[in-house]
Amino acid sequence: MNIYSAPLDKNDHPELDTSPLLGPQGITVYQSLVGSLQWAVSLGRFDIATSVMTMSSFRSAPRKGHLDRVKRICGYLWKMKNGVIRFRTNEPDYSEIPNVEYDWARSVYGVVREEIPTDAPPPLGNYVSFTHFVDANLYHCMLTGRSVTGILHLVNQTPFDWYSKKQAVPESATYG
Repeated sequence: MNIYSAPLDKNDHPELDTSPLLGPQGITVYQSLVGSLQWAVSLGRFDIATSVMTMSSFRSAPRKGHLDRVKRICGYLWKMKNGVIRFRTNEPDYSEIPNVEYDWARSVYGVVREEIPTDAPPPLGNYVSFTHFVDANLYHCMLTGRSVTGILHLVNQTPFDWYSKKQAVPESATYG
């Protein structure tokens, strides 16, 4: 088994693969490997989520090149077999990020006021920070033009939810 430092090569486009189609036995192996990798993502290996989502698009008619890529993801998991989710309860340090002040009083909804209950109990325990990372890969699929969105949610410094999704319709970035 080859050992890799990334699940897939940068700028790899498996949808453009023209290698021979797999036979029935190869399709079974491919589907089994993709299913196992999806299970690994469910258990917390979000570092391969986008790669597995990309390769699962070819489950009905995989090619030899697709099987090689899935084996590459398995090689990456073998190299990174000690990858774990660590529970880090400290608040993240965002002191390097500039604090931009916004005038939240001005709104399309008019003059609004936050209703704060007067009978709420005092907060207990430590502060909790929620952090959300969102990214998109426009034109992820060269054939359809569909984009991929990835989201990672953290409580303090611990990831608790993640997903990678291919968008249903093609999108483009427009300016102006």
